[in-house]
Amino acid sequence: MGCCAPGAESALLARDAAGTGEEVLLASRIVADGVRQTDLSVPTVHCGVCIRTIEKALGGLAGVESARVNLSTRRVTVRWHAESAPPPFLETLKQAGFEAHLFDIESDDGNGELSELIRALAVAGFAASNIMLLSVSVWSGAESETRDLFHWLSAIIALPALAYSGRIFFRSAWQALRHRRTNMDVPISIGVLLAFGMSLYDTTQHGPHAYFDASISLLFFLLIGRTLDHMMRERARLAVKGLAQLAARGARVLQADGKQVYLPVNEIQTGMTIMLAAGERVPVDATVTKGTSELDASLVSGEQTPEPATVGSLLRAGTLNLTGPLTIVATATPDNSFLGEMVRMMEAAEQGRSAYRRIADRAASLYAPIVHLTALFALAGWLLATGDIHRALTIAIAVLIITCPCALGLAVPMVQVVAARRLFESGIMVKDGGALERLAEIDTVVFDKTGTLTLGRPRLLGSDSMDRQATGIAAALASHSRHPYSRALVEAAADLPPSRIVFDEVSEHPGFGLEARSGIITYRLGRPEWAVASPDNAGRMPGDEFVVLSKDGNRLAEFRFEDFLRADASTAVTELKHAGILVQVVSGDREAAVAPMARQLDVPCFASVMPAGKIAHIAALEASGRKVLMVGDGLNDTPALVAAHASMAPATAADIGRNAADLVFLRESLSAVPQAISVARNSRRLVRQNFALAIAYNLVAVPVAIMGYVTPLVAAVAMSASSMLVVANALRLRSPRKIAPRAGADAQLSAKAMMEAAE
Repeated sequence: MGCCAPGAESALLARDAAGTGEEVLLASRIVADGVRQTDLSVPTVHCGVCIRTIEKALGGLAGVESARVNLSTRRVTVRWHAESAPPPFLETLKQAGFEAHLFDIESDDGNGELSELIRALAVAGFAASNIMLLSVSVWSGAESETRDLFHWLSAIIALPALAYSGRIFFRSAWQALRHRRTNMDVPISIGVLLAFGMSLYDTTQHGPHAYFDASISLLFFLLIGRTLDHMMRERARLAVKGLAQLAARGARVLQADGKQVYLPVNEIQTGMTIMLAAGERVPVDATVTKGTSELDASLVSGEQTPEPATVGSLLRAGTLNLTGPLTIVATATPDNSFLGEMVRMMEAAEQGRSAYRRIADRAASLYAPIVHLTALFALAGWLLATGDIHRALTIAIAVLIITCPCALGLAVPMVQVVAARRLFESGIMVKDGGALERLAEIDTVVFDKTGTLTLGRPRLLGSDSMDRQATGIAAALASHSRHPYSRALVEAAADLPPSRIVFDEVSEHPGFGLEARSGIITYRLGRPEWAVASPDNAGRMPGDEFVVLSKDGNRLAEFRFEDFLRADASTAVTELKHAGILVQVVSGDREAAVAPMARQLDVPCFASVMPAGKIAHIAALEASGRKVLMVGDGLNDTPALVAAHASMAPATAADIGRNAADLVFLRESLSAVPQAISVARNSRRLVRQNFALAIAYNLVAVPVAIMGYVTPLVAAVAMSASSMLVVANALRLRSPRKIAPRAGADAQLSAKAMMEAAE
């Protein structure tokens, strides 16, 4: 066998590193200007100490903006600056003692760990039951020779069971110790090994008692706790798993030569033509170019009634084609499609860093050194007091086992996971777990009007111009915007011939309208006072909603629209007010269009407010001590969504608005706002209960164990029970109900008082 020279070996290592960097780059995606995101799978992370170690190791790499661990998915999300080479994520994690690989949703099998746990549990249970039978014979008064024989038989059964079933704990503990750190499995492993070693020593010394049954039963109950914990976590994550199952595995792609080729979904690129048969799910976001059909879009809208799909319709990934074949063109890759965005939001909700979670993680990270010292002091104290090494070791083992930080470490993330699932069931996606904590503090809700309080699907009533060319120009200009009026104008002009005017440049001015240049001519479509040099509002009825098309400041045409309140907008606003929440409407539309709607809802309104004015309005509210939830959908709402304490946007919002919002609601119902606040407040209550349960458990369990009233076996049962109690308490979070009024809040704030608070 040949060997490489030092220079050749260095070249090979450099080549491998370069290959890994290329793989990381290919697996990452751009999430912001100059920032990329990479998802890593770390199967061995399982406690708060692991989370802190991983985030600290990756966060210290050059170019890394943030690193967040999702305990329930065993995944790490890393954001890094794209201008630099990909940081060595995998190498850094390996040096910290964690085997990791790039996350691949197709190879992500969550049942592998459960299968290993069940096998280990079965072996430990079989060994414990047989050793217990032998122990009964010893306890019933067997002769010394028979007793020694049964002790050795117990040791022979216990040793392989300990090696096989205990490796789940030993492997994790060794990885931690090998890299000069500790985790919750270190004291568990020490306790199990000490119990076995003490029994083996007594057997070699022909002692009357051996505790092989206790050591293996201890392992058995620890595995029961970990298995149930894993199953309950997986139950809480059914929403994310269900979303992943809605994704198509592949699609038939039409090639340039006319042949159809089946491609896996992760190979589909923007611009590819896909043949979608009836009964198939839409693999990626796409536009229909041929055919008509009906879609099951309940995933997007929550409505069970099929929606029509015709040429030009935008299809969302995950929706189901029901009746006819369609030819569609991909407008996004799988990762950037609607379904991928929802999965990311669900997982981001689970791994958010709220203040409560930071406290829990910090406490869990301090656990290991404290419990080791506590067990050591208990050992030394009992040894000095009684001189009985056997008794002192037994108590030390019980202390090691019973003082587990699992309950504290699970107190917050389990509630976040369950809350994200409950909200998803109501058609609400949470982008950050920390948003729930902020949402629970909300005492003021500010609504935008168009597309938020209203459906955002205005209808073109008519135009004061019979010039079809002017309508065509307006439609061509409107096609560059996602504003509801623009979409209505484009839809109304679908049957008109396309405009022959070619725009050299088109720009959107948030709060004003669209501006385009064609040669030396400037066209504007938007607010009359902005589009026309001297607008004439005579003859209009109050509440008219209209935009003006102008050419070099001269009006060409005026277009009037009508929009409607969402069906349950009044009910949602009433529920918010009854919960003591201040409700306002802040809109860029004119007073004549906003005031009637505000009177219908019985809330104060602020009209003709530009984006900067919305920020100033929110800042004034928060300066007076209020916590503001901004609900908006447009480009002009984006700065306000960012500035508010918490924010929500409908799924129909502009991409930049959805990205800026903390929560996105998928259905037309505005009840999503009070429902989200209800879940957030209930989540906060459960988190506080979990903290109380975890702290109370340790305050009671540790002194009892130190005083010698707890055996290692009872300690194992108590430790597992504490974790399951916290998880079960989190699962009590039910679907959204009416909001509980805030303590001390006046449920009947008058409009005058609300106006004064805003000012």
